[in-house]
Amino acid sequence: MRFLYPLLALNTLAASVATAQSAVTADTAAQPSVGVAVPTATVDTAAASSSTSAEVTTASANTTAGGPTLGLSRPVQPTARKIGARDPDKPSFIPVPIAFYQQETGFAGGAAVLPVWRFGQDTTVRKSNARLVAWISQKKQTTVQLTHTIFTPEEKFYFSGELSYYDLAFSYYGRGNDTRKSDEVTIQYPLWVFDEKVLAKVVPNLFLGVRYRLTNLGDVKLKDQMGRGDDNVYTRLSNQERNGGISSGVGPALLYDGRDNVLATYSGNFVDAHMLFNGSFLGSDYKFTRYMVDARHFNPLFGSNNTIFAAQFLGQYHSGNVPFRELGGMGATLGGSLYNNAYLMRGIYEARFRERQFTTVQAEIRQKLFWRFDGVVFGALGQVGYKLSDYSFDGTKIAGGVGARFRFNRRDRLNIRLDYGVGSGGNSGIIFAVGEAF
Repeated sequence: MRFLYPLLALNTLAASVATAQSAVTADTAAQPSVGVAVPTATVDTAAASSSTSAEVTTASANTTAGGPTLGLSRPVQPTARKIGARDPDKPSFIPVPIAFYQQETGFAGGAAVLPVWRFGQDTTVRKSNARLVAWISQKKQTTVQLTHTIFTPEEKFYFSGELSYYDLAFSYYGRGNDTRKSDEVTIQYPLWVFDEKVLAKVVPNLFLGVRYRLTNLGDVKLKDQMGRGDDNVYTRLSNQERNGGISSGVGPALLYDGRDNVLATYSGNFVDAHMLFNGSFLGSDYKFTRYMVDARHFNPLFGSNNTIFAAQFLGQYHSGNVPFRELGGMGATLGGSLYNNAYLMRGIYEARFRERQFTTVQAEIRQKLFWRFDGVVFGALGQVGYKLSDYSFDGTKIAGGVGARFRFNRRDRLNIRLDYGVGSGGNSGIIFAVGEAF
């Protein structure tokens, strides 16, 4: 049943999308622009034309005197042109009903608003996007999450961040790379997150600037100790940690973003490196420093964009007095700005293993199937430790699985994602989300 429910939700989305995009198709047919391919049920031509640096197609590549060229192949190298007054490449603003099941939440339902737009008419400027997602679960958990990625005209500036509220219950297993499932307790807490990067272009695709991150954690309550008694992983938290508190940090940030599209990348590289200095000078209750590197590579296989190889390395390292909620954690499945909207170690429960130092690599193959549907196979390795020298070969954790993608917005490559993963720690689960995992 837990597989069936998300799939029924995707089926409902398929019907609603066909209706939502019919107006765009009608406008294109009534007012054709040179070089614009009209989307059809059998040809994913519009998806092919959505490269970030040039998200449109040339007349020679995608049209004939009679209309769009048939075939599933998504061209690798489209060319740029200016947007005309009649061009259908305009801002999209489509609400999405969502319903899903995850082991962390149970069944949940809500809605998402997913605007995609471009500042100005130069198609060499990548599209900006935002995601406003709100849901409530059967376990009385709530999430309201607003994330954004913005490229200003000529890509002179880059803004990326999050403003979110969470009231969630989690299984908590303590700290370390060898925590036991038998130590599991359930905790619940409210959390506010504000995170923003403000970067300026140095050369094309390279940005430098500053990042600020604030997390405001409320009281951490023990919901279920599962017969663990008075001595358990929750009671071992310090009184300060159980009382929540503020973590507030600022520091330099460097970003290289050569992806052709930030929503579903076909080719390019991405590197985010930053430091955050948390301390009382910023109102933080904890003094610690975070160092993080997030590097990704995307490459089409077999000469077309029908098959994409994607890989990611992420290292998050800390020094100082790090509260448990700010430790690096495997199994990140909530999205948000912390890991640049990435989902890490899918198949391992949210922060099942957490510590001061965290390193992971993941890779996946994304394969076009038919109409708006794609398939994915993914795998990941990772480890946490108090010190990097604590890492060991035997301590490596693994995760992997398969997934389905439904292209809700073909023009802008906006996918609805359903993954099933299994991993170390005795957990498995379904992940439902908007956008690719990384």
